[in-house]
Amino acid sequence: MTLIAAPSLAPTASMTPFGTNAQGETVDAITLANKAGMKVVILTRGGALAEVSVPDRQGRLANMVLTRPDFAAWDRGGSFNTLIGRFANRITGGGFSIDGERFALPANPETGITSHGGQSQSGGGWGTKLWAPRLFHSDKGAGVELQLASPDGDNGFPGTVRISATYTLTDAGELRLDWRATTTRPTHINVTSHAYFTLAGHGGGTVDSLALRLFASHYTPVDARMIPTGEIAPVAGTPFDFREGRPIGPALRSNHPQILLARGLDHNLVIDGTAGTLRPAAELIDPASGRRLLVSTTEPGLQVYTANAFNGSQPAGDGLLLRQGDGIALETQHYPDSPNQPSFPSTLLRPGEVFTSTTVYAFGVVK
Repeated sequence: MTLIAAPSLAPTASMTPFGTNAQGETVDAITLANKAGMKVVILTRGGALAEVSVPDRQGRLANMVLTRPDFAAWDRGGSFNTLIGRFANRITGGGFSIDGERFALPANPETGITSHGGQSQSGGGWGTKLWAPRLFHSDKGAGVELQLASPDGDNGFPGTVRISATYTLTDAGELRLDWRATTTRPTHINVTSHAYFTLAGHGGGTVDSLALRLFASHYTPVDARMIPTGEIAPVAGTPFDFREGRPIGPALRSNHPQILLARGLDHNLVIDGTAGTLRPAAELIDPASGRRLLVSTTEPGLQVYTANAFNGSQPAGDGLLLRQGDGIALETQHYPDSPNQPSFPSTLLRPGEVFTSTTVYAFGVVK
């Protein structure tokens, strides 16, 4: 059944129990709503985006993110749709050095790569943790501040890091994510939201027909292990050139060597403009429904990933299974393997400094 957006008088935030994890802890679901009928559901487990329901041209609501059928599936789903840290994306070489001191990270024994802050057998990254929520209402909208304390040595990373991730939903259809972190020792930090978007609605097919525009003139090519080579290459003449906006499908079927390595898009794009300033990074449009997503960020990079690892073994909602291309992740972040790539923008955070990052997801419709 298709739902019609029902307006509310003002943005609201509420919280209800969602499930109990293996440690006996209660995972809550925070629901944000605005006067246009937009609804966002965030889980305290990993800050996962479980629902982002947005009206189309006719005011019909549909969920813009891939989802799971029940709490058990969410709880064993790793970093699916969650907040990622301490370090989003990949670190190679089994760790990094800071001021001459070597820090070993739990890594894949065959590749030496640490992904998304650490493998699940070593405790997992921040996407598997239970975050403490604080709901709020302000003149800017309604939202939730999620807080987490990551102890010194967490998955091999130095320093006690105190991190907050604040979601704010506005009446203008913007979902804003603000990060803030401090550390007790020099450490590396790289954060993102790993939400899988599908503007046709959950179960609406692959992302092939969605029109993607990327505000990026360069990208970072990768080697056979999907680690950046260190080169900053122009997108001109490659499948990564989405500067004018075009359907995603043809790029996924290109025989370009980089597309063959990833079996689709799984690359860091270098966002045009000055890092640290809020500027557009990506625009996604569903021509059929008219739904539009504009992603803006202060981060220097954007990892574009077309769910290449989904193979029909992961359950989704509504009795469906997740398959390759069912969604697209637009991960605002620093470049992969930055701790081992001196030419990349630094991800080093020292005591006395404050790490901040902002990403805005602006939803709307086009004619």
